[in-house]
Amino acid sequence: MNTGSRRKFMQSAALAFPATALALNSRSAGSSDAPAKPATPVPPGTISELFPTQPPELAREMVLVSHFNLKRVKELVSARPSLAKAAWDWGFGDWETALGAASHMGNRQIAEYLLTNGAHPSIFSAAMLGHLDAVKGFVAAQPGIQRTSGPHSISLLEHAKAGGVTAGGVYEYLASLGDAGAPPEPALSDEQRASILGTYIFGAGPTDQVEVSVQQGRLTWTRKGTIGRWIIHLGDRVFYACGAPSTRIRFADESGGTVMTVSDPDVVLVAKLKA
Repeated sequence: MNTGSRRKFMQSAALAFPATALALNSRSAGSSDAPAKPATPVPPGTISELFPTQPPELAREMVLVSHFNLKRVKELVSARPSLAKAAWDWGFGDWETALGAASHMGNRQIAEYLLTNGAHPSIFSAAMLGHLDAVKGFVAAQPGIQRTSGPHSISLLEHAKAGGVTAGGVYEYLASLGDAGAPPEPALSDEQRASILGTYIFGAGPTDQVEVSVQQGRLTWTRKGTIGRWIIHLGDRVFYACGAPSTRIRFADESGGTVMTVSDPDVVLVAKLKA
C-alpha cells in the first residue's frame, strides 16, 4: 500500500469506527471508580500513518536509556507499558531489546524492572542475572547456543561477567564450556589499519559518506548522521559489522585509491576513500 492509499485508509478508518476505538486519551476499563469521561473523537487525518505501530522514536529511546537510566525507563514504561518489550536495529540488523541493553551493561535494576513489566527473558538476561539453572537448561535444550552472541556481538560469557559476583557461577560454568566467549580477531597491522581510515564517498548527498575511524580503541564505521558501528576483523582487511556477522565490509586498493565494498549479504554500497 503506497503512502497516499495508506493515508486515505487511515482517514476512512477514523470516520468509520466509533470514536471510543480511536480516542487517544481514553483509559482502560476498570482503571478507576470514577465515571468514565466521554471519549474525544480524533479529527480525521490527524492519526499517524504508523498507527497502531508504536512510535519508532520511543522504541529507540527506550532501548537507549535501558543501558543506564532507570528513572527514564520507568517514565516510559509507565506511559506505555508495551515499551518494556521494545527493540531497535542500530544498523545492519544489529537488533537490541531494552532488556538486552540492560543485560550486557550488567544493569540488574533495569533488567529486573523490565522483566517485572513484561519483557521477554533470554539466555543473555539469565546469564547476567546469575540464573545458572536457566542457562544450563538453554544449553541442554540447544547444544552450542553458548556460541550465539548478543547485541553488538557481545558474547554470552561477557554477559555473565557483566553480572558481577551474583553471576559468578554462570561465568564459571560458561568458561568451562570453552566456546562461550568471543573468538579472537585476526591481527591487523598498524599499516593495514592506517590504510583504511578516512572518509569514503558514495554519492553527492550530504550524508552519502562513511567515516572509518578509531573510537574507544575500536575500528568504527559511521555513516554521517548515524551512530557508529564497531567493525570486527575477519582477516585480509575484511570485516563484519558488530551484531551482524553475515555482513561483509571489504577494503581493497585500486588504481584510483582505496575502495570499500559493503555486502549485506549482497553488495549494497561501494565507496571510495576521499583523497
